[in-house]
Amino acid sequence: MRRHSTLIILTAIFVGCILFAGCTGTQSTVTADNTTTGSPGETLFVYSGAGLKAPMQEIGTVFGEKHGATVECTYAGSGALITQMELSQKGDVFMPGGTPDYAIAVNKGLVSDDPQYVAYHVPVIAVAKGNPKNITCIEDFTRSGVKVVLGGINETAIGKAGDKLFKKYDIKDAVEENVVLRAPTINELVVAMNMGTADTTLITIDKMNLETMDAIQLPLEDNMALIVPIGTTTFTKKADLAGQFVDFVSSDEGKAIFAKHGFPTYPDPAYAGIKP
Repeated sequence: MRRHSTLIILTAIFVGCILFAGCTGTQSTVTADNTTTGSPGETLFVYSGAGLKAPMQEIGTVFGEKHGATVECTYAGSGALITQMELSQKGDVFMPGGTPDYAIAVNKGLVSDDPQYVAYHVPVIAVAKGNPKNITCIEDFTRSGVKVVLGGINETAIGKAGDKLFKKYDIKDAVEENVVLRAPTINELVVAMNMGTADTTLITIDKMNLETMDAIQLPLEDNMALIVPIGTTTFTKKADLAGQFVDFVSSDEGKAIFAKHGFPTYPDPAYAGIKP
């Protein structure tokens, strides 16, 4: 029965992804004609966490205009991106949702070990608008009848963060009983909440849709904020342009774009206790 329910939800979300065009995606390309610096005509390939799509699309456009380059981004869960890099040994820049996934890529020899830090992914509990199930804390994820959607543990930074929190409260197995979907990216969690197919989830504050959801802040002691890093791959053939892109994303101008899309930018005194 649970497998059948999950299949129904996955189908609904697939349709929802189409309806909510722009919420998800696998690849985008931006090109600019106004060259000022850089290497005209070069194409840069960026592996980006799916939850970073909105600011990265805008940054790609701005960078393209400044450097006369084409920026191609593929958006997916960090686990999938690492697999793609391992298999292809191609691409220039990696930007996952948090430093734990960047560390995995470093250990595999896929990226440089001197990333720049850009912003924070700040998890919150998202509930349906009006909070009809009266969910007030993470322990309520275990209550009978509460439908929970979560990011994949191996695929997403938010999935890893949630798994760590559930283990801390010793409720991992009880929560899993209520999970109706493990999504490959954070965007599917947003779609599930928008469509009303789930009662609650863990997402990051920048992904909140205040028309369909209410946010419940996690206690300070459970702060699971992640620092968003960016760095070049070890196999890039365009090291200069890739380095310029990393510098731009981590510059004040790049961080301002992230702020516009709801991300706290690095460093922020509110998250002084969060270390890379």
